[in-house]
Amino acid sequence: MNAESAAPQRCRAGCRVPVQMRRGFIRVHGNRCQLDRERMQVLDCGEDKKAIWLPRKPSKSAENRDGATSTPSSNSSGVLRSGDLASSRSGNNNATSLPGLNSNSNSGISHGKKNPPSLNSKLNGNATVTSYEALPSFRDIPNSEKQNLFVKKLNLCCVVFDFTDPTKNLKEKEIKRQTLVELVDFVTSANGKFAETVMQEMIKMVSINLFRTLTPQPRENKALAGFDLEEEEPVMDPAWPHLQIVYEFLLRFVASPETDAKLAKRYVDHSFVLRLLDLFDSEDPREREYLKTVLHRIYGKFMVHRPFIRKVINNIFYRFIFETEKHNGIAELLEILGSIINGFALPLKEEHKLFLVRALIPLHKPKCIPMYHQQLSYCITQFVEKDCKLADTVIRGLLRYWPITNSSKEVMFLGELEEVLEATQPPEFQRFVAYEKSIETGKEEESAQLVYSNVAERALFLWNNDHIENLIKQNCKVILPIIFPFLEKNATSHWNQAVQSLTLNVRKIFSDTDPELFEECLLKFKEDEVQEEEIKVKREATWKRLEEIAMIKAASNEAVLVPQRITPHTKSG
Repeated sequence: MNAESAAPQRCRAGCRVPVQMRRGFIRVHGNRCQLDRERMQVLDCGEDKKAIWLPRKPSKSAENRDGATSTPSSNSSGVLRSGDLASSRSGNNNATSLPGLNSNSNSGISHGKKNPPSLNSKLNGNATVTSYEALPSFRDIPNSEKQNLFVKKLNLCCVVFDFTDPTKNLKEKEIKRQTLVELVDFVTSANGKFAETVMQEMIKMVSINLFRTLTPQPRENKALAGFDLEEEEPVMDPAWPHLQIVYEFLLRFVASPETDAKLAKRYVDHSFVLRLLDLFDSEDPREREYLKTVLHRIYGKFMVHRPFIRKVINNIFYRFIFETEKHNGIAELLEILGSIINGFALPLKEEHKLFLVRALIPLHKPKCIPMYHQQLSYCITQFVEKDCKLADTVIRGLLRYWPITNSSKEVMFLGELEEVLEATQPPEFQRFVAYEKSIETGKEEESAQLVYSNVAERALFLWNNDHIENLIKQNCKVILPIIFPFLEKNATSHWNQAVQSLTLNVRKIFSDTDPELFEECLLKFKEDEVQEEEIKVKREATWKRLEEIAMIKAASNEAVLVPQRITPHTKSG
C-alpha cells in the first residue's frame, strides 16, 4: 500500500474522523482508538481529537514488530511521538485483539493473584493472537524512553501461553521468550534506582508467570518408599523455556544494587514470599534450584521478612512430618536453612533451639528421609557447632527416631552420629555417654544376632575416627563393660569376616587402653556365659516337665497345674 496516496479510512465504530497515513506511520486521531494492524483500520474510537503517530508494521521480520494494542500502564509510551495510549484507554477489548496486553485488562491483577480466567481461556483455546507483536529493541530508542519501553515489555510478558500443545502459538511464544531475555539484560545493566511503579509492574509480571497451581504426577504409592523416587526420571515442566527466564529476571531484580529494599518490600511482601515457598513442591528440579537461590537472596536482602520465612518453612516441615510425608522441596529448603543457621548469632535464641527440637529432629521420622538426609545432617551439625551443649539434645532425638528395622536408615543415622560426635567436646560427651553407649550396644547386639552386617560394620568404623576414639578412651571405664559382651560375640561367632576383623581391632584398642579393666570385663563375661547356660538348662527342663504332665493329663481332660517357682530375673539370649 502506498502510504502517500492511500485514501483516508474511517473507524469501524462509526467515528467520522478519518485515519491519515504517511510513509512508515499511521496517524490515529484518538488515543483511545484500537488498531487492526493487518487491515490498517481503527477498530474503536473515543473521538478524541488529539492526534498521535504510530509506527507502521514492517512487511516481514516479526521480531521487530510493534504491537499497538500492547501498551503499558505508564504516563508516556516509549515508542510514541506524543500522547499516551494506556492512560486513557478504555477496558473494552475487541475479540481480535489479545486480552491481557492492554493495561486495563491487567489493572485488577495484584502480584499475589493469577491471570483472570478470560486471559488463559483465550490463550488456551482457538482465539487468534495476530496482534501479539514484538516491541522495539532497547537499542533503537533514546535513553529517556527506555524505562517506559521496559514497562511496556513487562505488560507484553504478562500473557501466559499454553505449553501442553507444543504446536500452538509458536511465533508468539518466541516473541515472549526474546522479550524476557531483553528484560533480563535491562535489569542486569540498570544504572539507576528502579521506580516504585516499575517495581510494581515487575512483580506483577513475575507473579502472573510463576504463581500457578502445581499438578503432581499420580505416583502417591511410591512417595513413601523414598528410594524409588531417586531412580525415577524427574518431571519436567513444559513451560520451562519461559519460566527459567522469569526466574532469572526475578533473581537479577532481587540481587540488583539498584533495587531499593525499602520500596521493594511493599511488593515483595508476605503474600509474595508465601506463594514463592508454595512453589517448592514443584516436581521439576530445575525450578526448585532456582527457587532455592531466589529465596536465599530475598532472605538476605529483606531483613524484615526473615522471621516470616523461617515460620513458613517451619509450617511446611510440620505438615510434611505429621500429615502428608509428601513434599518435593524438603532438601532445597534444608539447604537454605543450612546457610541461615550458619549465620545465627551467639548465644542462640530460644526460638532457634525450639526449631531444632520441634522441626529438624522430627524430620528423621519420615520414610523418605534418604531424599534429604544429607542436608538435614548438615543443619543438625551446624547447631551443635554453634552450641555444643545441644549435642545431648541431638543424640536423644536420634535415639527417639532410631530406625531399628531399617538397616539402610541405620547406616545413615550412624553417619550423622559421627558428624555430631566430631563437633562434641569431652565435657559434653560425658553428659550423654550413656546414650552414645546404647547406640553402639544396639548395633553390636544386632550384629551378634547375625543380621545387618552393614550396620555393625558402620558402627565399628566409628573407632577409626581419632576424635571419637579419644572420647571413648576417656570414658572407657563406663563404656567398655556395656559393649564388651557384644564385642566378644562378634569376634567369635559373627558370620561376616569384615565384622569379625573390625571387632578384633576395637577389642585390641580397649585392651591396650586399660588392660586391667579389659581382664575384669572378660572374667565377668565368662561368668555370665556360665550363668546363662545354667538358666538355659533349667528352662529346657521346665518345658520338658510341662510336656510330660500334659501328656499324662491329656486322656482325662484334667487341667494341668504348674507349681509356681520364683527364679531370679536374668536377661537371657
